[in-house]
Amino acid sequence: MIALNSKIFKILTLWVFVMMLVGCSTTKRIAEGETLYTGVKKMEINSVEGERIPTDVEDKVKEAVNVAANNSLFSPYVRHPFPIGLWVYNNWSNPPSGLKHWLYEKLVEEPVLISDVRPEVRTQMIDQILDNNGYFSGNASYSIVPGRNKKKARISYQVNTGPVYKLGAIELLPDSSALNHMIDSVAQKGTYLKRGNRYCTDSLAAERIRIANAVRNRGYYYFRPEYIEFLADSTITPREIALRMIVASNTPKSGLKKYLTGDVTINIYRNRGGGTPDTIPTSRGTIVLMQPSRLRTELIPECVTFRTGKVFSVRDMNRTQSYLARMGIFNAINIDVAPDSISDTDRLNVNISCTFDTPLEASVEVNATSKSNSYLGPGLTFGVTNRNLFGGGEQLNVSLTGAYEWQTGRNKGNSSLFNSYELGLNASLSFPRLIAPKFIPRRRRTLNWTRVNLNADFLNRPHYFRMAQFNTSFSYDWRATRHATNTFTPLKLTYTKLLDTTLEFDSIMDANQAIAQSFRDQFVPQIMYSYTYDRAFGKNHNINWQFTLQEAGNVCWALWSLAGDKDTKELFNTPFSQFVKGSAQLVYSRRIGGSHWIVSRAAVGAAHAYGNSSQVPYSEQFYVGGANSVRAFTVRSIGPGSYRADETNVQGYFDQTGTFKFEMNVEYRFPIYGPLHGALFVDAGNVWLLKDDEQRPGGTLRASSFLKDLALGTGMGLRFDIGMLVVRGDLGIGIHAPYSTGYGGYYNMESFKKSLAFHLAIGYPF
Repeated sequence: MIALNSKIFKILTLWVFVMMLVGCSTTKRIAEGETLYTGVKKMEINSVEGERIPTDVEDKVKEAVNVAANNSLFSPYVRHPFPIGLWVYNNWSNPPSGLKHWLYEKLVEEPVLISDVRPEVRTQMIDQILDNNGYFSGNASYSIVPGRNKKKARISYQVNTGPVYKLGAIELLPDSSALNHMIDSVAQKGTYLKRGNRYCTDSLAAERIRIANAVRNRGYYYFRPEYIEFLADSTITPREIALRMIVASNTPKSGLKKYLTGDVTINIYRNRGGGTPDTIPTSRGTIVLMQPSRLRTELIPECVTFRTGKVFSVRDMNRTQSYLARMGIFNAINIDVAPDSISDTDRLNVNISCTFDTPLEASVEVNATSKSNSYLGPGLTFGVTNRNLFGGGEQLNVSLTGAYEWQTGRNKGNSSLFNSYELGLNASLSFPRLIAPKFIPRRRRTLNWTRVNLNADFLNRPHYFRMAQFNTSFSYDWRATRHATNTFTPLKLTYTKLLDTTLEFDSIMDANQAIAQSFRDQFVPQIMYSYTYDRAFGKNHNINWQFTLQEAGNVCWALWSLAGDKDTKELFNTPFSQFVKGSAQLVYSRRIGGSHWIVSRAAVGAAHAYGNSSQVPYSEQFYVGGANSVRAFTVRSIGPGSYRADETNVQGYFDQTGTFKFEMNVEYRFPIYGPLHGALFVDAGNVWLLKDDEQRPGGTLRASSFLKDLALGTGMGLRFDIGMLVVRGDLGIGIHAPYSTGYGGYYNMESFKKSLAFHLAIGYPF
């Protein structure tokens, strides 16, 4: 009775507090003659019949009136109903100190007034935007729309664009000099300076920059975009703009002169300064290296793209800067040019200065780790890095990691059973070049890597097992194009060993030999290839496509077969796995306005064991659920197919993996306030078996039951995004479980409460 009365008291107190706030005025302190701005009522943009307003012009017009009102939800049209900042401003006094002063400063928000918005200025801005985009007869107007409270008002804007003006006759420079001829040639190869294109000052400015950049890459180093001018005339032909291009009369002589590359000098300084200069002549210039220093001097000419006597190009400056920086051994790189006043006034001497970075770096990181299997927890990493081990930009990194983890979401039984800790030692040696045949296509503009890795991990799952895993790998990372990244691992060897198991874990393995086979001590010799295509199409579209293909044991199996071994083949007296596995993921992101995005993902994967193995190793099998998957379900709580583990067996999650996976996600991401963002999402997916398993009925992939086997969930989330770190909380709500729950219909969740799963994670899910 006491507890009940206490609960009722808290509810009544909260209700009274809310009513007090609702009753507070939000216009009490607004001065006479002023009006509180409550957003845009209507934004109407009318164009001439038959003409469509370009999206970029429409966006600029809307941006001109996008002034957020107090407690704005979707600026500038929608406000949320809790103007806390205004309540505090109008109804609280601000004491000089104390808790109330602190609360006041944290909560207060000064009112946004109509006079602050200045709609008359905004309509002038729109008029200018229309003029700059070819709508010279367009105009904008506004009206104040009072609310029930006469001290509150919204603003409606009306924009009439009028007919658009397009480019008509275009007169380029007279062909009286090499520079004029070059500018005309570059202009004609562009896409904008064509009759019929819409007149746009932004496009003309971009064209000036494009032409100037092209000219500067052909020897005219001191030429600038402002040296090109366009004269416009709208009186010759109705609704057309005649353009004439000219070179500005105040262009200096240096801007009209073509330069060749003169002497190239590369000065390399020690990190601590000082040293004795050592002059080393090379085919790409003279290196002045301060000794003692660790540097393979043949690397420097590979990074310098200047050639003495060659036409000077700004592109060579940018490439040289990029190539030197990508080595990762310098903390400062400067390139200066100056006319050679002694030998030839048409030459530019190049002076490159590089300062070594500190070669050794030790770091200690305390962090929160978030994994795709929904394990979250604190971690500690101590690492040592040598950035220039052999003098060629080689990076040696050795790190020791420890982490304690627990699983987020809704688990069966005692969630503490899923807690674990992990220790790892990793050593990697990376070379900033491909130690590979020359026929592999690669881009010199980006860094290509050859990597050697050694890794040891110890994993402890209380109540289950202790496992050790060792692996070594040799891989290549390179770019063949600007948007495509390749990773090829010709050798990866993994050894997994169960050090200790519990009776509970042994009982699971005894009950299902398929699972037991996937956990056996084994070697996994692999060859892997992955491809990533990541590209942004303008500011509103992004595509990321990832594809991975890997095989294990086939080379060893072939060698053992050639040697006449007909039985189970072993490596160091331990069986090795043999399987193939492929997976792909496509993520498409579309901006729908401001910082509002629709992000969708589709993922599929398949794995098949054969030959020397009856089952794919457990670590290589697929699972769904968790913070980065179907978020209405915890990790490994659904699948394979319609199979459902015994609810009384909290260890049942071991058999909820599969060899085929399909998953789809759609997420709407939007800003709320400052670094706080929100999300609404829908997830669907499951895993299946490609081989029948009597111990897991309903787990095999069947076309007839594929859609019914897809788990479906929705939900909402909050993200605290400060750029370098994103902390995410997602609440998933189950809609359809792929297994039998005892309830009919598509919505078959046992109850709303039991359909909820909360996940805390680091970073975005995809």
